Amino acid sequence: MSEFTAITEEEFRRLCEFIYRRTGMVFTEAKRYYIERRVVERMSIAGSGTFASYFARLRTDVDHEIERLINAVTVNETYFYREDHQLRCMTNDLLADRLKHKARGETIRIWSVPCSTGEEPFSIAIWLLENWRLVDQYDIEIVGSDIDTTVMEKAHAGLFGKRALMRLPDDLVRRYFEPQGGEVWKIIEELRESVLFTPVNIVDPAETRQHGRFDIIFCRNVLIYFDDASRRVAAENLYENLMPGGFICLGHTESMSRISPLFSVRRFTDAIVYQKATGGPA
Repeated sequence: MSEFTAITEEEFRRLCEFIYRRTGMVFTEAKRYYIERRVVERMSIAGSGTFASYFARLRTDVDHEIERLINAVTVNETYFYREDHQLRCMTNDLLADRLKHKARGETIRIWSVPCSTGEEPFSIAIWLLENWRLVDQYDIEIVGSDIDTTVMEKAHAGLFGKRALMRLPDDLVRRYFEPQGGEVWKIIEELRESVLFTPVNIVDPAETRQHGRFDIIFCRNVLIYFDDASRRVAAENLYENLMPGGFICLGHTESMSRISPLFSVRRFTDAIVYQKATGGPA
């Protein structure tokens, strides 16, 4: 199977339904070529001569093949300080609001989900060190989670290329990264150890619930891959993962108001975010 072999329309439909039930992600006909390429690659690696045999392998989940397929079809394009207006909002407004409910020394929990290869949670860590004067007065816990276990391994390794660092000022690159040669940089050990990486499927309440509650959740540019039903399920799960009064930040093209009525809209100078009521759902 060294050459590309397309799957049939019916096979593509069955596969997309299977992925949807597992992840909530929706792949339309426009993504067919992208999905086919990755499925055929996985068929070759798994030694499946036909789609039927590979699909049977998926349904029985031999050797965790489902996880490998999901890793292959997820999109993980990101870079440091992406949508940094929300990072400004975090230090200027969101944390100030959360500190009304915190004593000095208490834990502030921030969740980056999906975290991809780590640029977002590490951006949060760097931004706090550089821009929040109270950073040393609280116990800050940053968690990065993703359904793609391969990207989390890369995140934990902390190795990044030139494109990932393109938005960072040179002085920050010098302070927080160590050159490895070949236009690769490694984030310093202190920062690598400041982020906990965990797997999660945000449409699975059992998986999200075990992460506990957070003061701030960054869930950017993932709900656009879901249909309305899956978006609502994900939103309800994330709502349960917020502290009363906690905030969730979405991507700039996303709106929680069109997904779930559980959250209140908060408009700050730098960003529009969504807040869980202090007394729970209305």
